[in-house]
Amino acid sequence: MGYATRSRTVYTTRLQGAARAFHAPRDCSESADGEFMQPISSVIRQQVETDRLLGLDFVPLNPRCWRSVGQANRPGGTAGRRGGVPGAAAHQTPRTAGGKGDTGRAAENAERLRVLDETQVRSCTKCTLCKERTRTVFGQGNPDPRLVFVGEAPGFEEDRQGLAFVGRAGQLLTRMIAAMGLTRDDVYICNTVKCRPPNNRVPTAEEILACNPYLREQLSILRPEVIVALGAPASKTLLGTAESISRLRGRFHDFTLPGGAGESNETIPLMPTFHPAYLLRSPEEKRKAWEDLQQVMNLLGLERPANT
Repeated sequence: MGYATRSRTVYTTRLQGAARAFHAPRDCSESADGEFMQPISSVIRQQVETDRLLGLDFVPLNPRCWRSVGQANRPGGTAGRRGGVPGAAAHQTPRTAGGKGDTGRAAENAERLRVLDETQVRSCTKCTLCKERTRTVFGQGNPDPRLVFVGEAPGFEEDRQGLAFVGRAGQLLTRMIAAMGLTRDDVYICNTVKCRPPNNRVPTAEEILACNPYLREQLSILRPEVIVALGAPASKTLLGTAESISRLRGRFHDFTLPGGAGESNETIPLMPTFHPAYLLRSPEEKRKAWEDLQQVMNLLGLERPANT
């Protein structure tokens, strides 16, 4: 049996298992932080629907993509250690796939990011979020990326581990990245604020304003070819607008980075799209998110992973 045939067989088995799970008792279990988890059947149904709508109607044959998905979703795996999730080493030396391939620039960027994180962000007390945080969540991934994802704020798991997007929303983001033919090692992931707001509420304008210089400095160091803003807070912050995410998504906007000494400003295409946490609550919107990501892929010249 060939690899492609085996892959389709595995996916078919997953679908059959999900179908059986739909008839399982709809019991819930309590998570470590006291929140009730979704019924197992609901989670599996959501997984299968996400795979389909994000183009994963097959098991990716690119080993890097599949390894990224599997490692990020593995309970109790390496995600608990800083640098354990694929792309989670906050200032790691990058792979060339998905990056710009300039190892000298990557090393310089990694050092500048490390200094920003260790000398400013980790000791920050500019807003009240510092009083309840477990860890700051600076961001992680390729320090010389073509693509950067900017989210809203850390959640429970991110605050506990000090890593961006490692909870359920992060698992979905990993699958979205894999559907683009990339891994978390290829991109950079960060948030508008670096500390978790209490009860995962939306960051206030004051909190975003306090953290904005750190985000701007990160993006000035990274200077990606494209930015994807995940959700309304990130999109509104980066674009300086009050428009809703529904009106902003679906098209590119200009994000301007100031130039250095003697250099002109740089305009970077920015694609707003729905936050993965919202997509988990509203799976019917996943198709729109996939359409947004396909525009990003077209701009970067990325091909959808082969399914045969």
